[in-house]
Amino acid sequence: MLKQYLQFKLSQKLSPQQIQLMKLIQLPTQAFEQRIKQELEENPALEGGKEEHDNDYDSDLDNSADDYDDNETINAEDINVDEYLSDDEIPDYRTQVNNYSSDDEEKTMPYAAGTSFTQHLINQLNTYRLSDDERDIAEFLVGSVDESGYIRRSLSDITDDLAFTQNVYTDEDKVASVLRIVHQLDPAGVGARNLQECLSIQLHRKEKTANIELAIDIIDNAFDQFTKKHYKKLLQKFDITEAQLKDAISEIEHLNPKPGGSYAGNNRIVEHVVPDFAIKIVDGELELTLNGRNAPDLHVSREYSNMLKGYKDSKEKSSSQKDAVIFIKQKLDAAKWFIEAIKQRQQTLFVTMSAIMHYQKEYFLTGDERNLRPMILKDIADEISMDVSTVSRVANSKYVDTPYGTKLIKEFFSESMKNDQGEDVSTREIKKILETVIEEEDKRKPLTDEALATILKEKGYPIARRTVAKYREQLDIPVARLRKKI
Repeated sequence: MLKQYLQFKLSQKLSPQQIQLMKLIQLPTQAFEQRIKQELEENPALEGGKEEHDNDYDSDLDNSADDYDDNETINAEDINVDEYLSDDEIPDYRTQVNNYSSDDEEKTMPYAAGTSFTQHLINQLNTYRLSDDERDIAEFLVGSVDESGYIRRSLSDITDDLAFTQNVYTDEDKVASVLRIVHQLDPAGVGARNLQECLSIQLHRKEKTANIELAIDIIDNAFDQFTKKHYKKLLQKFDITEAQLKDAISEIEHLNPKPGGSYAGNNRIVEHVVPDFAIKIVDGELELTLNGRNAPDLHVSREYSNMLKGYKDSKEKSSSQKDAVIFIKQKLDAAKWFIEAIKQRQQTLFVTMSAIMHYQKEYFLTGDERNLRPMILKDIADEISMDVSTVSRVANSKYVDTPYGTKLIKEFFSESMKNDQGEDVSTREIKKILETVIEEEDKRKPLTDEALATILKEKGYPIARRTVAKYREQLDIPVARLRKKI
């Protein structure tokens, strides 16, 4: 037996425009500028720069907009005007914002200039007397060097690639022989296949002393014990004193584990963060500004509006003219929406950051991370009556310039824990204290996670050993054994 019944379901779907707005909010300043550029290229009805104002211009726009659904002009049965217009009037397209100035400093992404890293190595190869095959192999090896200075491929793979891509038929012994030539290039250690080989190459090129000889012996014959800091085993293996081991380790610590990174001419883009906000302290009060590059001058094309007005005034209405009117309406609507979306983006960014600034007022006034209050996304979302996802989009991708440096906004968020007084404290505060305790520990006898938990408890922060371990890992601090020094 079939039963028929009604089921009511409440659901919320985001419109394409709302989704686009969320994407705009998420963009940091530089990506936002690229999005503006893209929109200007794709929509001829949208123009950049300040608009030359004409007193009759707005009225012309309104008049032309009022006539969009004029049945004498366009048959309403042929064209559904509602598909192209969000309302019957096109408002003022100019947008204003009062928290930036026109003379904001323009920042562009800089590039490193000079010879590429690969070319730098090839130039050195030109000083060696090589056969044609050796030169082909050497240049292929140099081309396989990554940005850290390593060749992270096996000799068998390289030998196969030489045959398939370069028509150079050779064997692994020949490739290994040429690789030893590459290892003679500068910076020292370039072309190594792993960290052990990189350090060994650098040590072998140094002037031989007792400390260097011992360091070479350690790297070549006891690398695993060295990396795990099994110092007692090293002392026994090489029959040396602690002072000798300490001097050898000091030599190793002064080597460069990433020789490629030391070369400044590798033509990689220099990472350049553009702050989306700036916070200053003026007369003891916090002052927030939004980067002016987030508030571009955009307006609707006068030419497109005049074209629409011209079609309205024409006496004969052809099918092609109707198609043109549809196209113009779509572009005008898109331009109008985009400008309004930018205005909403500005307001959302400013309101969100303003709430964060006031919530963390003590921190921004002092710069002391211990003054960071516990703060989660919902705290700010409730404060400004917005969705948590909106706050997340602002926090995850935006930077703020403060008197204490440029900070990623999401760094100000942290969960809370109870101290021994029952008060809520930020986990950031606990991590800062944990970091300080580890910095001040005796490196000959580093503190275990259990000992760190005991110290934090004595300071008024009763947290478990496993929580200490979690915070230590989040701070990229190794376990006690790997922090040990002689």
